[in-house]
Amino acid sequence: MSVLLFTIIVLAGAFLAGLLGSLTGLGGGVIIIPLLTLVLGVDIHYAIGASIVSVIATSSGSAAAYVKEGITNIRIGMFLEIATTVSAIFGAVITVYLNPGYIAVMFGCILLFSAIMMVRKKIDHSNDDFSSPMARFFKLNGSYPVNGEVVQYGVHNVAGGFVMMFFAGIISGLLGIGSGALKVLAMDNIMRIPFKVSTTTSNFMMGVTAAASAVVYLHRGQIDPGIAMPVTLGVLTGSTLGARILINTKTDKLKVIFAAVVVFLALQMIYNGLSGKI
Repeated sequence: MSVLLFTIIVLAGAFLAGLLGSLTGLGGGVIIIPLLTLVLGVDIHYAIGASIVSVIATSSGSAAAYVKEGITNIRIGMFLEIATTVSAIFGAVITVYLNPGYIAVMFGCILLFSAIMMVRKKIDHSNDDFSSPMARFFKLNGSYPVNGEVVQYGVHNVAGGFVMMFFAGIISGLLGIGSGALKVLAMDNIMRIPFKVSTTTSNFMMGVTAAASAVVYLHRGQIDPGIAMPVTLGVLTGSTLGARILINTKTDKLKVIFAAVVVFLALQMIYNGLSGKI
């Protein structure tokens, strides 16, 4: 395959991944890594390196808008980043010692989990103003705008959320994804932060987490500009368009279809990992 054809396929695939990812709440990495490894035969470590760079780009672009609107809780994000940044570096370091097949199987399992999280019914904790002593000590409670009004919310179980974030960071550094599903799970289900705040704060955190692990992949020479550049351009363009379409689109059916695609890719990754084809 020529370099030009390879770049065009990666660019088109990354655009589609970014578009669908932004419409359904998942990052582009869930599509990009299977595309690069299963379809194009790229070494999984280089696929992860390219995916990490795209996570930084998309997070930086979308997070700024949410911060400006006052939805993102920056204080919670920076507090939890202590756990995800340290663990992401740890995950990025140990990935070189793992069999690529094992990484593929783990990636497939995370895809299955992400698909379940995508279609499950979300519980909104907007009206829950109780907060834990630790949340009051670190001043993590916050507020966000809803239909022109400011809604206050409390934060629960800070320690439980912090531990979950450590796990999310390892997965992010290990597999090259934003771990958005795990971060939202920690903030939404464990810390009981309003869902809108959880998703936007998770988006804000993903870029910082990915930047930490990107340093390790860059040091090992596993970020190839020839792969990372079209991946980043495609995902960034697709996610920007998706964010604009999202305003006037009902995504319930799309999420089910996308979840089915993610499950298929997950089973492919698990099969190829177990059979030694990756």
